[in-house]
Amino acid sequence: MSTLIDTSMGSLQIATSMDRSCTPSPPNSPNLHNESCNIAPLTPSQSPPSEHRTMRRAQFFVVVAIDFGTTSSGYAFSFSKDPEAIHMMRKWEGGDPGVAHQKTPTSLLLTPDKSFHSFGYTARDYFHDLDPEEARDWLYLEKFKMKIHSTSDLTMKTELEAVNGKKVQALVVFAHALRFFKEHAVQELRDQCPSLNEKEAIRWVITVPAIWKQPAKQFMREAAYLAGLVSPENPEQLLIALEPEAASIYCRKLRLHQLIDLSSKAFFNGYSTDRTIDSSFRQAREQLRRSRHSRTFLVETGMGELWSEMQAGDRYIVADCGGGTVDLTVHQIEQPQGTLKELYKASGGPYGAVGVDLAFEKMLCQIFGEDFIQTFKVKRPAAWVDLMIAFEARKRTAAPQRSNHLNISLPFSFIDFFRKHKGQNVETALRKSRYLNYVKWSSQGMLRMSSEAMNDLFQPTICQIVQHIEDLMKKPEVKGIKYLFLVGGFAESPMLQNAVQTAFSEVCRVIIPQDVGLTILKGAVLFGLDPTIVRVRRSPLTYGVGVLNKFVEGKHPKEKLLVKEGKNWCTDIFDKFVSVDQSVALGDIVQRSYCPARLGQRKIIINIYCSSTDDVVYITDPGVRKCGTINLELPDINESNAKLGRREIKASMQFGDTEIKVTAMDVKTSKTVRAAIDFLSN
Repeated sequence: MSTLIDTSMGSLQIATSMDRSCTPSPPNSPNLHNESCNIAPLTPSQSPPSEHRTMRRAQFFVVVAIDFGTTSSGYAFSFSKDPEAIHMMRKWEGGDPGVAHQKTPTSLLLTPDKSFHSFGYTARDYFHDLDPEEARDWLYLEKFKMKIHSTSDLTMKTELEAVNGKKVQALVVFAHALRFFKEHAVQELRDQCPSLNEKEAIRWVITVPAIWKQPAKQFMREAAYLAGLVSPENPEQLLIALEPEAASIYCRKLRLHQLIDLSSKAFFNGYSTDRTIDSSFRQAREQLRRSRHSRTFLVETGMGELWSEMQAGDRYIVADCGGGTVDLTVHQIEQPQGTLKELYKASGGPYGAVGVDLAFEKMLCQIFGEDFIQTFKVKRPAAWVDLMIAFEARKRTAAPQRSNHLNISLPFSFIDFFRKHKGQNVETALRKSRYLNYVKWSSQGMLRMSSEAMNDLFQPTICQIVQHIEDLMKKPEVKGIKYLFLVGGFAESPMLQNAVQTAFSEVCRVIIPQDVGLTILKGAVLFGLDPTIVRVRRSPLTYGVGVLNKFVEGKHPKEKLLVKEGKNWCTDIFDKFVSVDQSVALGDIVQRSYCPARLGQRKIIINIYCSSTDDVVYITDPGVRKCGTINLELPDINESNAKLGRREIKASMQFGDTEIKVTAMDVKTSKTVRAAIDFLSN
C-alpha cells in the first residue's frame, strides 16, 4: 500500500484508494488506529503558521437565495447591477387565510412509484383531495428538514419516512425540493431576461442552521448538485448561508421604522401594541402596507440607522427561531467598514415551532390513545394533515393572557374512524381524559381548547429557548450584550415575543424586524452579493489529522510506540488544524505538505478527526471521532514529471467560511491537484 507523509508535522496516518491491504506491523507496534499501514515517517518540523488569502468575489448576473425551512420555504433574488432591490418570488397559488404567501409549505408529494408530483401548497392540496384509500399509496413528506440535523450518522443513503410510513432516500427528497425552486426561479428570471444563461449567470445561495455540522452542510450541497442547481465542477457558484448570519446581514441594512422594539411594547388583550423605535411608525406602517402589493424590497446602500448609531465593540445576539431549530449567533459590527465578527460559536437546538405541534400530538395521544393516533396517521394520512393544518391556523392566533377558547376542527374521518376503532365517540373520550377542564367538545365537530391548554403546549419549547439564551449570555465572551434580535418564522408568535420580552428586556433591547419571517431570505440574497461581509467566524469544533511524531520516553505512552527502520515513533498524535471556538478570519488558511510514497499513486485519502474540546492529544482520546476525509486526486505521471522525483503536494484548508474548503497544488509542477473533503462517508 502507498503511503503519505506530512513534511511539516511528521507522518500522517492515512488510507489510500490504491491498495486496501495492509502490511503486518512490526511485533512491538500497536494496532494502528483506522487501519493505518506501511507508514514511512519523516523527521517532524514546526507547522507553518496560518496564512491569509485575499478573497476574490466572483461576478454573477443575479443571486438567487433559497430559504429552505422546516415548515415553509421560498426564494428571492437580486441583480448584481441593482443590489439595493431584493425581489421576492411570485405569489403562490393556494395558501391559508391570514397567512402571507411569499413562502410555501415545505411539503413534497411523490407518486406511488416515488417520482416527483408537486411541492408546497399544490402538494398539500392535491394530497388532501385524494381518495383516502388512494392517498395511502402516495408519499407525502413535510417538516423533513429536521431529519438532517437529528441524524447522527448522516450519509448519502439516509432515508426519510412519509406520513404513510413508506421510506425514500433523503438526498432524493431534498433534490426534488431544490429542483422545484430552481425551475420556478429560472422561469421567472427568463420572463424578465430571455437571454439568461442559467449555468453561468446565477449564483445560488441555500440557507442552513448555523448549528448544523459539516456533514449536513455537505448533504445540502450534494442535493443541490443532484438537483442541477450547479455543477460539482463549479462549486463556487453555490454558497451555503448560515441562517442567523443571513438575518444579521439583513438587519444591519434596516431603517429605524422597520424595527419594532419589544423592550418598549405593552400587551393589550393578549396582543402587543406596535410602538417602534422612532415616532414615524404610523407613516412607516402605511408604507409597509403598500409595499406588500409589490414583491420588491429596497435596502440601504450602506448601514441602517440603528447600526450607524452603534459604537465600536457593541455586541448583539441574533436568535433565529424557526420551525425546526433555534439558532443563536453572537456578532459584533466592525466600524467603520461595517463587516461582522462572530464572537462565540453558533449554538442552539431543536426548539423550533414544531415542538408545539409535537406537544399537540402528544395531547391527542393522551386523550384518544397513542395506538389510535399512530393508526390514524397511517390509514388516513390526508385527514391527519388536515387536522394539523387546522391546528397550525389556531396556533398562529395564540397569545398570552388571551381569555377566549380556540376552536380546532376535527376532520369527519377522524370522528368516524375513532368510533369504529375504539367503539365510542370522541366526546366520551374527552370526558374521560385528564384534559376535561381544558379541552371540551363542540357539537359542531370542534375541539374547544382553553387558553391555558394552548399556553401549556407552547411552554416547554419557549422555556428551552429562553433558557438557552440565558445560558449564552452567561458566557464570558458574550458579556455586555446590547441588543437581542428576534428573527425567524416562530418569532412571529406573540407567545414567544412576550416570553423573550419578559426575560430579557431589562438586560438588553429586544428588537424584531418587520416581516420577520422573510428576514433570513432577504439576508441570504445580500450574503450572495457579498460573501465577505462576515469577516470573522468561530470554529464549532477542533479539527485535525493523525500524525507520527518522535517518541519521547516519559511523555508518550508505551502502547503508542512504533519502531520503524530503527527509529521510535509515537502513533495517533492529533495534529490540530483549528481549535474549538477559535477565531478564524475569512481567507485564513492552514497549510500542510504531503508526499505520496509511490510515483504511480493517483489518489490519496487523509482522515480528518474532530472533537468538541480543545484538550485533545491523540486521535484515540474520548470524544474524538473520524468526521471526514480529504481526497487528493493526482494526475497521471508522464516521463517528464517522473524525472522530478518524489512529488510534494501542498494542501490548504480554509476554516473561516461557512464550509470547510480544501485546495491542493503539486509543488514541483505548480499545477492544481483536485481536492475535496468528504463528511458523508464515515
